[in-house]
Amino acid sequence: MNDIETVSEAVCGDIDAARSELVDLCGRLVAAPSVNPPGRTAEVAAVVRDYLSGHGLETETVKADDEAPNLVGQVGGGSFGRHVVFNAHMDTMEAGDESTWSVPVFQLSKAEGRLYGLGMGNMKGALAAMCLATVALHRRRDTWRGRLSMTAVSDEVMFGERGAVYLLKSRPELAGHFMISGEGPGFMDCAVAEKGLLWVDIEVKGPSGHSSRALAGSTAVMKLAALLARLDGINVLYATPPAELTGVTGGEGNLGLRVSLNAGNIAAGTVRSQIATRARAQLDIRLPPGISVEDIEERIRRACAGDADIAITFTKAWDANWAALQNPLVLELAAAAQVVRGKKPNYVVRLPGSDARRWRDLGVPSVCYGPQPTLSAGIDDYAIEQDVVDCAKIYTRTALKLMSLKA
Repeated sequence: MNDIETVSEAVCGDIDAARSELVDLCGRLVAAPSVNPPGRTAEVAAVVRDYLSGHGLETETVKADDEAPNLVGQVGGGSFGRHVVFNAHMDTMEAGDESTWSVPVFQLSKAEGRLYGLGMGNMKGALAAMCLATVALHRRRDTWRGRLSMTAVSDEVMFGERGAVYLLKSRPELAGHFMISGEGPGFMDCAVAEKGLLWVDIEVKGPSGHSSRALAGSTAVMKLAALLARLDGINVLYATPPAELTGVTGGEGNLGLRVSLNAGNIAAGTVRSQIATRARAQLDIRLPPGISVEDIEERIRRACAGDADIAITFTKAWDANWAALQNPLVLELAAAAQVVRGKKPNYVVRLPGSDARRWRDLGVPSVCYGPQPTLSAGIDDYAIEQDVVDCAKIYTRTALKLMSLKA
C-alpha cells in the first residue's frame, strides 16, 4: 500500500481537475426536484446512479417504494481495513414563496463564487461532493485498504421511514465503523453533536357559550394561552455539555446549547362569536446535550399540574446525540480540514436533526460536515463553490486515514 499522504494528494489532485464536472453534477441534481413533502427522489437517484455508474462504480437500489429509493455505492480497497460510510439525503425542504427568489429555484445559477438553487445548501452540494469523493477513491482503489460505502437516501427532511431507517434495517452492514454525513451545520463548522427532539400535543377543555359570557382565564383558549406563556420560559434554558464534549460551542448565538420550544400549530373554535370548548397546540422542542427528554417532560407536567382540563401527549422523542471529541473520526476530519483549508473547524451542536442520529443509535461514531453556508437553508439557497470542492477533498482525506486504521 502506498503512503496515505501520497494517495491523499493524488486523490485531491483528481478532485481539483474535476471541478467543472462537480459543478455540472450540482446542476443536474438541482434540476431534479425532490421537495419533501411528498419526498419523491426517483429523479435525483437516477442522476446519482448515472454519475457513479458512468465512472465504473456499481450501485444498488434499496427501496421501500419506487417514489423514494435509496442508493448504495461501495468500493473495497486493496486489503482489509475499516469501513467508512458517506451519507447524504436527496430530498429537500420546500422553496417557500418562489416569487421572493432572485434566481430560478430548479436551475443552478452561478454568481460571485456561489452556486444557487434549491437544495444546494441542504444538501445537494454535499451529495455532489460525496459522489465525486467516492469516484475519486474508486479510481485509486488499488492504493488504499479498507471499505467505503456511499449512501444517498430519501425521506430525511420529514423524519420519514423510507430513507436511512429502511436502509439500515434492510442492510445492517452499512452501519460501518465510522459515518460522515454531508449535513453541514453552517459556516463549514463540524457538528459532533445534534439536539434531541420532543413533540408534545396539548388539548385544553373549557366551558361552552356565547362570546359575551367569557370570563377571564376560564375559556379553553385563554387557559391554553396561559399555559404556553408558562412553557415559554423553557426557551431560556441552556445546557452544560457532558465532559466528552468539553470545548463544543453552541454556534451562532450559542443556540446549539439552548433549549428551543415552539408552538408550531394552534387550533380552536369555528366562529368568532362562540366560546371554543377545546383548544389544541402542537409543540416542537429541541434539546441540547446535557438536557434530557425526561427533564423537559417533567417541567411540562409540573406546568400542567392540578388542572384536569389539560391533557398532554408526548408523541415523539429522542435525546441529544454526539461523537466524543477524542474519537478518531473527529480528530481525522479536523486534521483533513487543516490541510485543505488551513484551519480546523469549530466543533458545534447542530440545531436540526439529521440522519447521523440513525448511525449513532447503532453505536457508530458520526459527524456532520458539509458546505451549507448558514445555519439553515432558505430563500436563494446556495453553497459556495470552493466549499463544495473542499468538502470532497476533506471527505476523501478523512476516509483514507480512517480506513487505514486496524480493525
